[in-house]
Amino acid sequence: MLLILALMFMALAAMVIGAELLVLGASRLAAMVGVSPLVIGLTIVSFGTSAPEFVVSIKGALTNHSDLVVGNCIGSNIFNVLFILGACAVVAPLVVTKQLIRLDVPIMIGSNLIFLWLSIDGIIDRYEGLLLLTGFTLYNWFIIRKSLQENSSKSGMSESPSCNVKSSSTLAIIKQLGLITIGLIFCISGAELMVDNAVTLARILGVSELIIGLTIVSIGTSLPEVATSIVATIRGQRDIAIGNVVGSCIFNILGVIGLAGLIAPAGITVAPSVLRFDLPVAIAASIACLPIFFTDYKISKWEGFLFLFYYVAYITYLILDAKQHEVLPMVGIAMLFTIPLTILTLLVIVYRSIRSN
Repeated sequence: MLLILALMFMALAAMVIGAELLVLGASRLAAMVGVSPLVIGLTIVSFGTSAPEFVVSIKGALTNHSDLVVGNCIGSNIFNVLFILGACAVVAPLVVTKQLIRLDVPIMIGSNLIFLWLSIDGIIDRYEGLLLLTGFTLYNWFIIRKSLQENSSKSGMSESPSCNVKSSSTLAIIKQLGLITIGLIFCISGAELMVDNAVTLARILGVSELIIGLTIVSIGTSLPEVATSIVATIRGQRDIAIGNVVGSCIFNILGVIGLAGLIAPAGITVAPSVLRFDLPVAIAASIACLPIFFTDYKISKWEGFLFLFYYVAYITYLILDAKQHEVLPMVGIAMLFTIPLTILTLLVIVYRSIRSN
């Protein structure tokens, strides 16, 4: 027991160290190549921290474990938005850029809606996987190109936006890429060590495999995002923190599920329960970002606590539903009252914000 706890502490330390290196390297690289920290968060950082989801899902696709692929990606997206954004906002209010509201969050919502539309028939085939993957490629090309053009215009340069890259020494850029790589290795290794030992500890304590799967494993693949976003928030790199979350959500749907659908021998099967409950929750969580981001362009602490509350409620409902607990109907009734009140509160806040502006 003590050995397991010691290993879990080491895993946590590895993720914190890795997150520090990752954020440091990413923020410096952004300054060197003329790309905004937000775009670095949306691309390099989010790809790296989503590596566990990517590996798990690709393995699942090749071995025909479709539930693992879809559950991992959808569950991680719900965790990213509700838990990670919520936790970061509790640590410090997150300032939101206009690009997120006008472009990235709508694309996050749109990717979920496209996935819902494609999976209505219960399967993502190779052509649909290719469509998602194409959308992912075009999105990343567009935001990187847009960031380089904006940086060029701000700097008053009429030539190619690659001038910033040339002005920075190749050695310095390689050094920052090295920091990012080492940080990712620490984050991913720490996450794997944490998940393995947490599962072992849960079994020793007599916790069922169901609860382990619903909580530890799904959350475990998102631990690099947690560490990176919280450390970025503490260090004042809040664009990287938010970009990491939004970018990871887009990557999971368009990139991971897209590639999984493309390489899976029989396509990716989407369970009816995902279409009825989990995917609508992911869509609702994404849509909830818009009114919250829109009010004063920030996520306040109370809104962070609200996101955390809904994530705990979601996990609680999943566990009670799986065990068919007698408390389940009461929880369902409570959520039926809570959700409309929350929507009404957000609408009032948005209305007041519009009037004040």
